[in-house]
Amino acid sequence: MNDSQQTILSARGIGKTVRSGDSDLAILREIDLSVTAGEAVAVAGASGSGKSTLLAMFALDEDARAELRGRSVGFVFQSFQLLPSLTALENVMLPLELRRDPAAEGRAREILERVGLKDRAWHYPKHLSGGEQQRVALARAFSVRPKLLFADEPTGSLDAEAGKSVIDLVFELNRSSGTTLVMVTHDEHLAQRCGRVIRLAAGRIAGA
Repeated sequence: MNDSQQTILSARGIGKTVRSGDSDLAILREIDLSVTAGEAVAVAGASGSGKSTLLAMFALDEDARAELRGRSVGFVFQSFQLLPSLTALENVMLPLELRRDPAAEGRAREILERVGLKDRAWHYPKHLSGGEQQRVALARAFSVRPKLLFADEPTGSLDAEAGKSVIDLVFELNRSSGTTLVMVTHDEHLAQRCGRVIRLAAGRIAGA
């Protein structure tokens, strides 16, 4: 089997139920899906359909994400999730340092330049625009050359111009790095830019 046919992500019978008052509320029901290496997959659906919950189940909690970053998995979220006490460069270096990469600073500088932030390396997140913060988050995600990237509404906090710039960058990095992309979005135009769209409705897969 060649790399393009390998299953990189698989889920069988995933469900999630939470307590709501005196009853149980099913957020996800019997989700079966698989993603092959190199795919760009959108998870789409209306607000409340379970998109972000599904991605969160794949992406785990922060401690688990920190460990997975060292295993070539990247994460980009609507809220950026940069560490405010670290500069742009230090934020990008973090996952590289976690896996004791001796070339962490050089790699971080290289990827920051690639996303157009070479001159902003020593700025703290509070001194960066939303679009710049999301590009730092992208640089951090791609710094480890991830085999798999999870993105949850990556343009949700950005204006139209900044959002387009970030998304163009996501797909450019995705193509050039051969990364598998799984992206949650409510934006139909953005979903159609992916090779496959998985649609959720009321916690179930409605179409893929």
